[in-house]
Amino acid sequence: MDRFPKEKRSEIMSKIRGKWTKPERRLHNILKGLKVRHKMHPKMFGNPDAVLKDARVVIFVDGCFWHGCPRHFRLPETNRDFWKRKIERNRKRDREVTRKLINMGYRVIRLWECQLSSASLRAAVARLSDTDGPDTGNC
Repeated sequence: MDRFPKEKRSEIMSKIRGKWTKPERRLHNILKGLKVRHKMHPKMFGNPDAVLKDARVVIFVDGCFWHGCPRHFRLPETNRDFWKRKIERNRKRDREVTRKLINMGYRVIRLWECQLSSASLRAAVARLSDTDGPDTGNC
């Protein structure tokens, strides 16, 4: 059972923004600390969180709730069918975007927000030299 009334939950959810969230700011700060040249929120297909233009790498930070992290996602008690369909659509779109970006010649890094640490990102960037496929990460 949700601890908030329906109107309050709706108000809370409406305040969630799509850009410059805490995980995205953390990604920016980590890349900056690693001295990796990047652009945040480039205007390109799939709306990646960051692009390393010279290396043709795009990075997505997938929120544990919005993208259905296998470790942290919990289906809300209310409106379960809506949320289940919503998360499934998000995951399907993520797969399609990843596939298309690879076909466009980009390498794709996808990190869960719970994985966002300097060590995780450094490891993901290092793996790029080993593979041309997506780095989907695991929790």
